[in-house]
Amino acid sequence: ITLDGNSLSITDVYTSALRSIPVKLSAAAAKRVEASRHLVEKWVAGDEVIYGVTTGFGAFANVRVSPRDIEQLQRNLILSHSAGAGDPLPPEIVRAMLLLRINALAKGYSGIRLSTLRFMTEFLNAGIIPIIPMQGSVGSSGDLVQLSHLALTMMGKGKVFYGDAVMDARLALKKAKLTPLQLMAKEGLALINGTQMMTAYAALAVYGAKKLAKMIDIAGALSVEALKGTDTAFDERIHELRPHPGQMATAKNQRRLMA
Repeated sequence: ITLDGNSLSITDVYTSALRSIPVKLSAAAAKRVEASRHLVEKWVAGDEVIYGVTTGFGAFANVRVSPRDIEQLQRNLILSHSAGAGDPLPPEIVRAMLLLRINALAKGYSGIRLSTLRFMTEFLNAGIIPIIPMQGSVGSSGDLVQLSHLALTMMGKGKVFYGDAVMDARLALKKAKLTPLQLMAKEGLALINGTQMMTAYAALAVYGAKKLAKMIDIAGALSVEALKGTDTAFDERIHELRPHPGQMATAKNQRRLMA
């Protein structure tokens, strides 16, 4: 699956999450990401005041952060938000989360480094699945807690599933021949300010619902046939009088299946 930030489909999300299909970045996405990162580095070098980059977060938005502490600021953001609770998210949801986050960052608006984004694709392709608690998201700015736990494991902290075993993230990275991610200016914020947990659940639910709707139509048509029922109830003229698009589509599908 090639990720460009714009063409990812619900079927792609399902396929990657359940069947571990490899992903890669498009060349156009890579160019956009590099251009955006260049701008961030220019701002930092020029001592610009930028929220969450050269300042603190939330109540500390007016507190300037010195250049030597900018990277520590991003690490602290991830560490402070990795405070979830409850059972782990299902592995397919975690994989979908990572895929969706890569896709969002591939749009090229976040200021993340291209090397960081490529690391994320390698992390996903390696089959490393972070153990992420279900509960604790702030919600207003996105799935901050769950995405922080995701970022935490890429930094070599926390626990993951890898090769059918639970292990320290650092060990899994070593086995996968990956070096723990070192966050730089803006990157912690870029990694967690999104809604990829709720989007992952939504995407897989929609995929399942569409599949279920197809199965229901088939079962309905077969039931009418088995019971020697009439197809008059599905006459196109009746349903055009309502008119509800979904109802008309279902009636049309019933007629097609019976034929």
